[in-house]
Parts: sequence; structure tokens; C-alpha cells
Amino acid sequence: MSERPDSDTGETVVPVARAPLSPAQREWLARALSAVDEQALVALAMRLVDVPSPTGEEGPLARFLEEHLRGRGFATTYQEIDEHRGNTIARIHGDGTGPDLMLYGHLDTTFTGDPREDYPVTGRGDRPDLRPRAALSDGLITGLGITNPKGGVACALIAADAVRKAGVPLTGDLVLALVSGGIHKRPTEGVHRDYRGRAYQGFGIGCEYMLKHGVRADLAISTKPGYAVVWEEPGQCWFTVEVKGLFCYSGTRHVAPCRSPITDAARVIDALEAWFPEYTRRHTQGQLAPQAAIGAIEGGWPFKPEFIPGICRLYVDLRTNAGQTLLSVKREVDEVLTRFRRARPDIDLDWEMTLSVPGSRTDPRSWIVQSCLRAWEAVEERPHAFVRDQSGTTDGNVLRNAGIPTARLGLPGLMHPEPGWPPNYDACRVESLARLTRAYVHAIVDTCTRRRDEIAPALS
Repeated sequence: MSERPDSDTGETVVPVARAPLSPAQREWLARALSAVDEQALVALAMRLVDVPSPTGEEGPLARFLEEHLRGRGFATTYQEIDEHRGNTIARIHGDGTGPDLMLYGHLDTTFTGDPREDYPVTGRGDRPDLRPRAALSDGLITGLGITNPKGGVACALIAADAVRKAGVPLTGDLVLALVSGGIHKRPTEGVHRDYRGRAYQGFGIGCEYMLKHGVRADLAISTKPGYAVVWEEPGQCWFTVEVKGLFCYSGTRHVAPCRSPITDAARVIDALEAWFPEYTRRHTQGQLAPQAAIGAIEGGWPFKPEFIPGICRLYVDLRTNAGQTLLSVKREVDEVLTRFRRARPDIDLDWEMTLSVPGSRTDPRSWIVQSCLRAWEAVEERPHAFVRDQSGTTDGNVLRNAGIPTARLGLPGLMHPEPGWPPNYDACRVESLARLTRAYVHAIVDTCTRRRDEIAPALS
């Protein structure tokens, strides 16, 4: 069995294997679903938004969650990474005969909540979804991180607590892994300033710390956004392209040697942007359509534009499919920019790959993928809505590359939740929280009440 395109829609689909629950399992599932406290779910999701947790400062939220989960009866551990950040691990112990299941979520937010820091990307400082303050209106929760990652974390916690309250006899451990440093950031030596220190240490640093310090599981569910089951995710390669010019005072450019690297960088941008669609087309496969972008440009003094600078840097992001090697991506970029340099020998440029994270894939026959598909269909009461052309990458890569089969199932993204609101608005419906929580309950009971010898590829 493998994924295939649907003949009518072109979407990637896989057969969903049936694994009927026993009468006892059905009873446990019904008890756990009835124990889901939707008021507590909304209150917790909003409370998580209200605790700021930019990358590097996740400690207060992680400590809050450790105390909160311990108060609910979980066995908890706080893993201190440094004085400002750490992971919270919570566990319900099984009897040891079944598989351990991890519900995984990171705690840091894409944006900091400081308009001065976020403005270069968002372009606005007055959006309510960019503030670490939750608001509820007409069933819609708005606030920084509610969709990514805090709403999914709240759903996982409430689902696990419902299973605990219902007294479901688990065969395997249920592990909540709530970690720091999941947002994609790396320390960078910039033109104007250095972006160094814990505020720029992301890309799975908390996940790696957790794994190195003994927290493992047989299977994992990532709570990252996307209300469909995803079993493969792209990798990422980042490149810095440095275009060199000849600095000059603008008042003397008519009498002194001068070459603007900013103007030359624009020509490099045109060449890369013309190549990106070809790159995506050649590497689209399965659920993935890897994208590429030039996300930042640096050059000159914003406070003193009368000097034409000597260098200009471009920062490039290329996604990969799960089968590409990182060196093959580097060589593709080398080929494109070498070809450009041959065509424009007057332009002086260098480049280097500055970050490389491999993509990953879980076999769709894996128990965890199939269990999540069954859970989704049980909640929605219809066939699973498969997705393709994905290009968002997560810590699922870290988990899979550590040997843990991982499926992603999270909240739906609301690109335009209300007329006139901007794209990528960080908001979610209360009902979406409730549906995802119920799906997690289904997957937990389906997985953690079975013996290990039952958890094998679901289809042959």
C-alpha cells in the first residue's frame, strides 16, 4: 500500500485500515470523550496565549505548564535548558505492555509580540493576533500563538487529561512533550547587527535536548497546525548570497569609482525568482511541493542612505522533499549561481549554505498515521480530506530522524477568518479546538490500550 493521486481531484490519498475497537475500548473511548471539558479547553488555550513565550524565553510558560499538569495528577519533569528556557514533560504511565505515544508541541511563537521587533516582517504593529493577549468573540479566539502552537498544545493537554479522568487503563505510556525552540531561527552574523543568543536558537533545539535526555516514545503526534493528517514534511536549506560592490558617497558618485551591490543584487534576485518555480516543479512528490523564497535583504545604512554600500546580502530559503539530500540542494544552487556568474562576470558574488535540515517521511502504513486517519474520520464522520502540495516544515523532522514514526494533526489555519482581515491571521474557532481534542482522544485510546504486537504496519 502506498499513497496515490485521486483520479478526480489529484489529491494524495491512502487507504484507511480499519482496526475495530473491542467493547471495552469503545466504553473507555465514550467515557474519555464525555470527560472532555470544553470550558477548561478554551480557558487553557487563552491562558497559554497570555503567557508570552518568544523563542529563548519559553521558561515561564514551560514552568506554568509543569505546575498545571502536576496539579492535574500527571507525573511531570521540567528540563532546564538554561535559566530562561526549558521543556515540560508530563506522563501518564501504562502497564508496560503497549506502545508509548507522545503528543508533541513546541511553546515558542513565530513572532515576539514586540511591534518593534516584528514590524520588518509583519509591516503592522496594531494587529490583535500579534499580541500575547487572548480575546474571545463570537466563538473566535484571537491572539499570538493561538493557532501555532498554543491551541494545539491545549488540545493535547485536555485530551490527555480526559483520558486520565476517565480512568482508561493504558497499556503504554502517554507522554506530553512541550518544548522550547521549535520556531525556525538560527544565529546569524548580519550586516547591521548580529542576531545571536538564545532568541535566535530554534530549529528543534528543545526537541533535540528532550531526546538526548531520555524522553522517547514508540510513536508521536505533532500538534502543529493543519487539520489533516500529514506523514511527510520538507527539509530546509538556507543560503546567504553576498553581492560585492564598491562603496561610495552619493555626493561624489559622478566623479569617483562606484558600483552598487544593491542594484546587482536585484539582478541576482530576478535570476533566482525565475528558477524557483522550476525547482518546485522538479521536486514535487507525494504530499510535498517544496517552495523557495528570498526572505531578507541587507545592505547599507538605513539611517544614512547617502553612502552606497560595499556589500549586499540576500537570505534564501529552499525547502526539500523527503527524498532529497542536502548536498544535492547545495549543488543545484551552486549550478544556478555559477551559471549566473558566467553570464554576468561583471557582478562579484559569493554564496554559502548556512543551514541544512533534512526532510522526513513516515510510512503511511504506520500505525500512528492510520490511527490519526481513523480518529479524524470518526470525529468528522466522513472520509479523510487528504492534502498535497505541502511546504511547511516542523520538528516532526527531528522526531522522525530520531527513529520515531510521527504524524501531524493540528488546528485548521484561518487565512481569512473575517472579511477584511489580513492573511495568516492567528485565530481559531472554539469548535475547531473541540474537534481536534476529540480526535486526539480517539488516537490515544486507539493506540495506548493495545499491546505492542498489535502496533505494526496497518496494511501489507
